[in-house]
Formats: sequence, structure tokens, C-alpha cells
Amino acid sequence: MMKSFTKPVQRRFLSLLLLFLPLYGLWMFGQGVWIHAKAQLAQVLLESAWSHTLQGQEEVKPWPWADTWPVGRLTVPRLGENRIVLAGASGASLAFGPGHLFNTASPGQAGNTVIVGHRDTHFDFVRELVRGDRLVFQTGVNHTLVYTVDDLLVVNDHHRDILAPAGEETLTLITCYPFDAIRPGGPLRYVVIARLALESSYI
Repeated sequence: MMKSFTKPVQRRFLSLLLLFLPLYGLWMFGQGVWIHAKAQLAQVLLESAWSHTLQGQEEVKPWPWADTWPVGRLTVPRLGENRIVLAGASGASLAFGPGHLFNTASPGQAGNTVIVGHRDTHFDFVRELVRGDRLVFQTGVNHTLVYTVDDLLVVNDHHRDILAPAGEETLTLITCYPFDAIRPGGPLRYVVIARLALESSYI
């Protein structure tokens, strides 16, 4: 009697499981598509905001509720990489691009301009930089700064000297390290230090 009762229950459970697994797979696939589509849309909106910035508008938010805005475009000619740099380095802004730390020099001003980004997304190219590479930072339609990579460091997160003001115009890029770490947010940081080589209002 017990066996005859157990078999229908098992069959019902297997039927529900076979129904659930494909639905769960479709849901996960949909989530992946949505995240990818959202990321692509964000880049389109960032490009639009940057375009308006180049036309002279200030603090152009890419979407109404954004707490950030484009402050420049960073290009690495050798690698063919370019990224729109956002104001601030909150978790919300870093999800969409590298961010300029507010308490460091503004791009184009004397001092140390610090930009941070995630090693596995917008700053994935940082691992390929070498000494002598050019970093081109556009801050306006007629204002471009060209930096040369001078040093590459691995430091502890508590090593705050990398954020200190510099006597010369310096661009500092920071991301998490090691690059292939399974868990993000460890104590190590990879630091790229570049010195200003050329400033032009016509490039």
C-alpha cells in the first residue's frame, strides 16, 4: 500500500522538477539578456551625455536619477581602448564606467588626478599597460591631455600616498589586484602612474 502511494508522489515530483528546470533556465537566460541590454543602453546614454558636455553643457546626467556625469574620455591608443570617465567613485557610478575621485585634482589641473575602475569590466585593459604607453585624456572639445605611463605598482589599500597631491600633473589609475582573483575587494591595488607629456587646446 505504501509503495503504491509513494510512486505517484515521486512521479509528480519528477514532473514538477522537469517543468521547473526549463523555466528556471529561461529565467536565468532572460536575466543575462536584461543585464547585457541594460549595460548597452547605459553606454548609449553616457555617449549622449558626453556629446552634450562637449557642446559646453556642465554636469550632464546620463539619466535623470544618476548621481554622476561624464568628466572626460580616456583613450589608450596602443590598445585601442577608450572609456568615458564619470564624476565620483561610488559603487553606483563604477558600475557604468571608471570614476574620478572627487578629492583629487580635476583633470587638466595641476596635481594628482586619480581615476578608479573595476579590474574585470571598464579597467580590464589596465593589466596590459606598460611603461611608455600614452594615455590620452579629453576634457573638452578643444582640450586634450597626453600622459606617459611612468610607473606600475602593486600596493596595499592602506597605502594612501598614491592619492597624495603631486607637484606635477599626474594621472593615477587604480584597480583591484590580483586581476584573476575570484573574490573582489581584497587588500591589494594595482596602480598606474602617468606623467603629463603634452597639453593641447587643438588636438
